[in-house]
Amino acid sequence: MAKKKIAAKSMELDAKEFFAAISDIEKEKGIPKSYMLEKITLALVAAYKRDHEGITDNVVVDANEEQESVRMFVKKDVVEVVDNPHTEISLEDAQRALPRAQLGDVLRIEIKPKNFGRIAAQTARQVIIQGMREAERDMVFGEFSSKEHEILTGTVTRVDERNGSVAIRLTSGSEFTDAFLSAGEQVKGEVIHEGDRVRVYVVEVRQATRGPQVLISRTHPGLVKRLFELEVPEIYDGTVIVKSIAREAGSRTKLAVWSEDENVDPIGACVGPRGQRVNAVVTELRGEKVDIIKYSDDPSQYVAAALAPADVISVVELEPGSCRVVVPDDQLSLAIGKEGQNARLAARLTGFKIDIRPASAPEPPEEEPGSDEEDIEVME
Repeated sequence: MAKKKIAAKSMELDAKEFFAAISDIEKEKGIPKSYMLEKITLALVAAYKRDHEGITDNVVVDANEEQESVRMFVKKDVVEVVDNPHTEISLEDAQRALPRAQLGDVLRIEIKPKNFGRIAAQTARQVIIQGMREAERDMVFGEFSSKEHEILTGTVTRVDERNGSVAIRLTSGSEFTDAFLSAGEQVKGEVIHEGDRVRVYVVEVRQATRGPQVLISRTHPGLVKRLFELEVPEIYDGTVIVKSIAREAGSRTKLAVWSEDENVDPIGACVGPRGQRVNAVVTELRGEKVDIIKYSDDPSQYVAAALAPADVISVVELEPGSCRVVVPDDQLSLAIGKEGQNARLAARLTGFKIDIRPASAPEPPEEEPGSDEEDIEVME
């Protein structure tokens, strides 16, 4: 009894299906056809080279979408004596294929895809898949790198009980990625659960081995600035400018604002009617205190305002970047703040080293060898 012949699956490219598949990839993944065609061309060439030792850069692929054809050619120089059959063809053989061929011509000889070996076909497939992955990563990187120093809202997908880190799914446009909010970038005392919607500040976007890496934070001062932009139209349109921010996340923030329009009160704009605007920011920051002060080009006025809510009698600039502040005796602890926080934030906000003195002892005592007990200078 004769054995039934089983037809081998053809390796011929069905050009119509080929271009239809690329169109589907563009629709589903958003990857441009031109990008995929380039990757597939490289894949086909790489596959052929792998299966044919000696082939150099003389293999080309012609993919014509209008004619729905995909053809591969090997270019060979017409010579008298063939030294390398992969890149050269004799005049006699050339004229059999093309009677008008002459020495020095370059012939394009078509290669049928069905001549590819199994290894070559697998290589092509792997390169195409890799090309798709790279394209997807590039699109994700491009989308999220444009969001650096912005606020994004994400959904908590996992909370690691061991180290406290939180996995958050971020979405921007049609792209999404997973980012990790480390314990050090979370506000102290803040409790986050799976399924929560959380606002985060995008510190940086990097290209990593496994794809784009989005670095996010809840403690960065930039988060406060962006929250005020969302709540205060005058900051968003540039009428009010945020000059500086000093923050100890979860506890207190000082914000210096300025307006070149004399008809706009920068502090009033940030506070809003009945405190609605600043309260919205404080709510998002889970009750973190926010001091809003008016920026000044005059260092004395700026430093005095930065030490609010304490009253300041005088500010004397000692040297560039350093000053001495005198406050009423009963305001000394308020100016310094609990554990030095108020003075520390004021120093960060203004960029000055601040030496705070009570009115009863406005000048520092003469230094005695080995004695610095009365020095309450705040250095940042």
